This record gives sequence, C-alpha cells and structure tokens, in this order.
Amino acid sequence: MNTSKPEILRVLIADDHAMILEMFEQFLSGLPDFEAQTAPDLDSALAQIDNAGGFDLVLVDLDMPGMNGVAGLAKAIERNGGKPVGIITSNPTPHVVSETLAMGGAGIVLKTESLNNLTNEIRFMANGGRYVPVELIDRQRVSKPRESNGASLSEREMTVLALLAEGKPNREIGTDLGLAEATVKMHVKSICSKLGANNRTQAVIVARDHGLF
Repeated sequence: MNTSKPEILRVLIADDHAMILEMFEQFLSGLPDFEAQTAPDLDSALAQIDNAGGFDLVLVDLDMPGMNGVAGLAKAIERNGGKPVGIITSNPTPHVVSETLAMGGAGIVLKTESLNNLTNEIRFMANGGRYVPVELIDRQRVSKPRESNGASLSEREMTVLALLAEGKPNREIGTDLGLAEATVKMHVKSICSKLGANNRTQAVIVARDHGLF
C-alpha cells in the first residue's frame, strides 16, 4: 500500500486587497497538496521569498504598492531564484502580457476567472509552463488585424498561434485540432517565419506586439 504524501506546492500570493488574499489563501490551503502564503505589497513579498528561500510559484498583483508595473515582476523573478513568478491582474493590456512573457514571467492569472481553474493554472506554471488565458487571446483577436511585417497568417495558423500562447506543446495542439504532430510543427515553422521569430515563445510575443490577438 502506497502511503506516500503528495508533493506540496508552496505558493506565495501578493495583493493589496485583503479580501482577495483571504479568498486565495482559504481556497488553496484547503487542498491537500498546496501550502499558501500571502503578502500585501511587493516589499513584503520579497521579504517572504528571502525568508522562505523561494516558492514553487509566486503570483504578484500588477497594481499593488511597490510594483511600478512589470518592473516589480522582474524583482520578484530575481529574488525567487529561478522559480516561476506570474502576474495577477484584472484587465492587462497586450503590452503588459508581452512584457511579462518577454522577461520570463510564468504568465497571467485573471482575477475574474473561476477559482476552480486556479489549481490547474498554478500547477501548470509551477511545472514550467507559461499560462495566458484564452480570454485575453480572444479579446484581442476580435478587434485587431491579422497581419504583421506584411505577412498574413491563415485561419489555421491563427488557431495554432492562440494555442501556442496558452503554452501547449505540439502534441497537445495536434490533439485539440485533430492534426498530426508533424503538421503542427509545419504550422509553427510557418508562423515563426512570417512573424520573423526565432522560436514559438518569441512568435507569441511578436504577435501580441503587432496586435494579432
């Protein structure tokens, strides 16, 4: 009989709204494989990171005291010793999303999302994934032109690009779209070529900078 305990994910959530902190802490602490701590501002969060020797995942509010936009994210990433750090916010601009990914952030958690999705998002980011809510992708795709550097992406390429932005690997994208993994690789290569990107992560950043979604 296997009596081993589940691996505990240590999470720090920093936000200047007490109700949000209490909600996150109560929800996560009630789960067997999570240990949640909170902080009301960036300085307190950095002190807790130092005292704990880093967390499996840190989530920092974009607009709380001390952040100065994504500059605070960079500080938290540095102090967390290479472990993932992401942003909590309500309505980030495409620039904020691009900056977050460009500096190595783990992704974006929207305060408007259901708590039921939170555990999967945290596990995904804690395991090295880069999470961007599909809501942000869809919001931008509705109103922005689908061109960049004079090269137009096809409908299929836009769909693949949206799934790349969610951090999904080629195999999972293929499963979602009913495509062979080799076909997905072909689409990713075409996307990178059209956007002048060297890799899939850069393609997502370039796409956001040019308003493709």
